Amino acid sequence: MARPRWIRQLVTQPGRWQRYWDRSVALWAALNLVLVAFDLSYLPLRRFWLQRNLCPIPSLPLVLPLGWLPDVTPWVDPLKGIEPHRETQAYLQAFDQLDRAMDRRPSNYAGGVTGSGNGGVSPEQRQLLARQLVLTVQMIDTNPFLASGGTATLETIKDRLRHRAQLDSAKASTAVLLDPARLALVGWSGERQFWRQQVLPLVATNYWRSIDENGRPTDHFWRLDLLLFQSVFAVDILLRLLRLRRRLPGLSWRDACLRRWIDLPLLLPFWRWLRLLPVLERLQAAGLVNLEPLRAVVSRAVVALLALELFEVLALQLLDGGQSLIRSARWPERIRRLRSHQSVAASKDDRQLAELVRIWAPLLLAQVAPRLAPEAQNLLVYALRQSLARSVVPPALRALQPLLLVENGFSRQLATGMVDTLVELSRNAGQQLSQLDDQQLALLQRCVDRFWEELAAALERGPVLQRSQELLVAMLEELKTSYLSQVNRSGIEALIQELDQLTTGPGGVAGAGASGDAISRDAVAE
Repeated sequence: MARPRWIRQLVTQPGRWQRYWDRSVALWAALNLVLVAFDLSYLPLRRFWLQRNLCPIPSLPLVLPLGWLPDVTPWVDPLKGIEPHRETQAYLQAFDQLDRAMDRRPSNYAGGVTGSGNGGVSPEQRQLLARQLVLTVQMIDTNPFLASGGTATLETIKDRLRHRAQLDSAKASTAVLLDPARLALVGWSGERQFWRQQVLPLVATNYWRSIDENGRPTDHFWRLDLLLFQSVFAVDILLRLLRLRRRLPGLSWRDACLRRWIDLPLLLPFWRWLRLLPVLERLQAAGLVNLEPLRAVVSRAVVALLALELFEVLALQLLDGGQSLIRSARWPERIRRLRSHQSVAASKDDRQLAELVRIWAPLLLAQVAPRLAPEAQNLLVYALRQSLARSVVPPALRALQPLLLVENGFSRQLATGMVDTLVELSRNAGQQLSQLDDQQLALLQRCVDRFWEELAAALERGPVLQRSQELLVAMLEELKTSYLSQVNRSGIEALIQELDQLTTGPGGVAGAGASGDAISRDAVAE
């Protein structure tokens, strides 16, 4: 599958024959997907392929003939074990015999009744009409369409018979439509058109399907699929595994097969509609189609549906876990575990906290603190001036200008001296701490251990621990009730819009295109 956009990998360009092979297999897989879709939809759409007529509005008798489509039923029916149904086939043959017999009259029954007692219909024709009536009634009673799942077809036939005769019973309608006296009056040509166009095509859609040795309906499409397609897919998958192991020599065969899990539907004889995934992956890898816009739209929809719920679950889990840790009465014990002499690490190089203090102390004392000297002098001058003005100089003498100048100069000199002394001490201390000294490290370690020990003891003696736990738990509870409800009110759509602005801004489209090219090259190489 394609890697995420933020993961890019430099791969070698595939060879010319490899590209030709990958594209050929991708096109062959697309053709197989089309045939699989045709095979899965053949039985529900067999009536369409048999008649090649399209009814855009089922409730209206509007038919669009599609005669330019080939008749595929003679080739596909044997693969599905489909044979003509004996009852409906006999019904069609009997109607053909009746139609030929009715055409023997030159007048075609348009001249009305030509004899007394028999209505101008010969005894042979009466016999064929009676037989057709019996066969129609028998078809309505036995429902031969049940085996092929065409009960709705029989109901359509009955509805058309009732609509033609303007009666409520299909059997009575058939008797009226096949009445010799009525046919002598209205003529056979109009009735033939009704039966040929509205009844017989529906009867011809019925079929009988054989059963194999396993008791399932016969289906030989898997043989064609195995011989022409799955054999090619097996060779292609093997070549991809060899390419993958050659690119990653340390990869085992099992891991290589797991990485190519998406190819599994190509070899399955069932659930063949799952082949859509590997076919799309091959077309994308071969550069024949670009599915990145579709993937982005689908990802956006999935994120919009799941992001808010997922964030709420994770946030609640984190906050509940934090509250559980805060409510624990083992805080002093956990603080004591931070002491270095109780740590698993025994060597001085593994004492992380002491080593961190030894690195940061020289940095702060020797480099950061001296650079703060001007600000510290100004702050100290202001503090000394305020202290002298309030405690040393009487209020009556504060208005004298010379005395104020002397006071300012004295404060500045005193602050400068103090800051210079502190800066020099800080610089010297930082330089001293930066030197590796075992005794110094031991003293620093002892200071850190004593800090944790005293902090744990202080928490055990006073009510600070319980009160701190209550306050922290209350803060987290307030966070759950306020922040999460705010997220619910605002929704996730604003975050998605912000993400779109970031990804489609200046450089976003180009970056996505470069990532897509890298993905395609990497997928082809595999």
